[in-house]
Amino acid sequence: MPKKPTDWRKRFGGAKPPHVVMLHAAFAGVKAGNTMLISSPGDIAAYLAKIPRGETRTMDRLRNELARKAGADAMCPVTTAIYLRVVAEVALRDLEEGKQLDEVVPFWRVVTPDSKVAKKLSCGPDHVAHLIALDRAEARNG
Repeated sequence: MPKKPTDWRKRFGGAKPPHVVMLHAAFAGVKAGNTMLISSPGDIAAYLAKIPRGETRTMDRLRNELARKAGADAMCPVTTAIYLRVVAEVALRDLEEGKQLDEVVPFWRVVTPDSKVAKKLSCGPDHVAHLIALDRAEARNG
């Protein structure tokens, strides 16, 4: 039986609210005893929307800033990548449906063409590079 396509909007809306957990064992590079933020697609989308047009942030910076804001030592790298993909796929669907670049969550301000997330996106890394170029051009042109 063929696999049903993922409903990205449903995954976006169905995620648990952000919460901080205490790690009892090391996980994904975060040491035992540290607190770790498990974020949400909504929080990641809000972060991305605040990055000025034409600028970028690293995945590490996103994780560090959101963890600090939540009072945690770290942010889960696994759920960050998953939720970043969810946000990106919703934005891509919005673009396919006719929304303009400035009307969607600018995931390309964190997702680089050479990232693991870009390689998993339905649009592929080349389109991510194209979106970055468009964003920078719009920033230059005001």
